[in-house]
Amino acid sequence: MIYLARHGRTPYNHEGRFQGQGDVPLDETGLQQAQELARNAARHGFAALWASPLRRAGQTAEAVAAATGLEIRFDDRLMETHTGDWTDRTFADVRAEDPQAFDAWAHGDASFAFPGGESFQQQGDRVMACLDDVARGPQPALVVCHGVTARLALARWRGEPGPDANPIANGALVPIDGSAVEEPDTATDTAAS
Repeated sequence: MIYLARHGRTPYNHEGRFQGQGDVPLDETGLQQAQELARNAARHGFAALWASPLRRAGQTAEAVAAATGLEIRFDDRLMETHTGDWTDRTFADVRAEDPQAFDAWAHGDASFAFPGGESFQQQGDRVMACLDDVARGPQPALVVCHGVTARLALARWRGEPGPDANPIANGALVPIDGSAVEEPDTATDTAAS
């Protein structure tokens, strides 16, 4: 069984800003969420720990590793969507400039691609290739990743082309079959990335 965990909150999550593959660290709330996730993960008896190499996921995975004794296997295929020209911009600014594209992103349109960046199709293909490798390894496995990464994985696992419509809270632990989501007490933001 594979579980997905979304990294703790970052300043960009709190501000409603596209971080994509930018190396944004956790904020104080995010560090607390990482510790809470680590405590939850320790109760599951995970046999493997995988993570995106981006700082926010790495910091979250390091907390899990400290609580479980597992070694982190970093994999670039688990990174968040490359948000291209939208990177570092606020959701409000992008929505005002290009409401149609923003809505396509917000609603998980399977054909959406970030201007100058990556499409959901491209991201979904690389994420699922990684999860195939995770599935062939020791189980249960925990994968620490990002909001859209997790939403794409959940949707693709069910055979759907675009990201799952349901947001995933920072620090949440989600079985890939979508059941029994465990959200931290400090879950406050659901903005993507």
